[in-house]
Amino acid sequence: MQGVTCNGNSHSFFNYPLFENLLEHFDFLYHPLFETQKTLHDIVDNNYNIDILIIEGAIKKEGFQRLEVEMYDLFVRYGKKAKKIIAAGSCASFGGLLKEADPENSTGLLFDKDTKEGYLKAFENKIINIPGCPLHPEWIATILYMIKHQQPIEIDELHRPKNLYATMVHNGCSRNEYFEWKIDTKSFGLKEGCLFYEHGCQAPYTHGSCNKILWNDVSSKTRVGMPCIGCTEPSFPKNNLFSTNTNMGIPAQMPEGVPKRAYLTITGVAKAFKIERLEKRLLDD
Repeated sequence: MQGVTCNGNSHSFFNYPLFENLLEHFDFLYHPLFETQKTLHDIVDNNYNIDILIIEGAIKKEGFQRLEVEMYDLFVRYGKKAKKIIAAGSCASFGGLLKEADPENSTGLLFDKDTKEGYLKAFENKIINIPGCPLHPEWIATILYMIKHQQPIEIDELHRPKNLYATMVHNGCSRNEYFEWKIDTKSFGLKEGCLFYEHGCQAPYTHGSCNKILWNDVSSKTRVGMPCIGCTEPSFPKNNLFSTNTNMGIPAQMPEGVPKRAYLTITGVAKAFKIERLEKRLLDD
């Protein structure tokens, strides 16, 4: 079911390579974008038993109706029935972009980027957040199969599955050597150079497996020269998306888990060396 959404997470999910196989393992009672067993009229007029409720999009308590029924009321009705509730994408998880458009009335299911309390807080023990803008199709497929096979799902303090969000997007980035030696690329789209210092890459601050579970099995934002935009975090989207705030050339925010003193020491050592091999590759790019 959908709150206020751009449909991006659904379309990402449809690009799951084994989507047809997944449909053999799950009965979709209703989905607004493809043919399913029931229509929205059926969903509104009845009170079906369900195992999993997936909600895409930000939540509004009032003013978002379908068939003269507030969608929020439908979420509550079927939330009571569901054994698990999946918040699909950043807007459902934390409010996301839609929270920016309507900050007073829109939240995520469980969390709100400002108040940390979403409109479906009553279902806290059932909710699993799978943030991303959009989410990776492999992430939601993995969690669906784990629920189906009754496998334990460990979650962090933001209800994100640890098997998908325990590490930083920086882990596995093909540009890590450039990050370590403080060699930044000068523009987007280039194969070489780090995107952190001059282009606002959020990978050192962002929990996710984008550089481990690759998109279309081959790529990620940073691999094609696009900075990570931090879309799995409650703070998304940040202001000045493609810039890194600095104080006298030092990032205002340290990478996750790195003490400032240690960072300054490492930076000083790195800048004292000239790594001709890396700088030549950057020039060649």
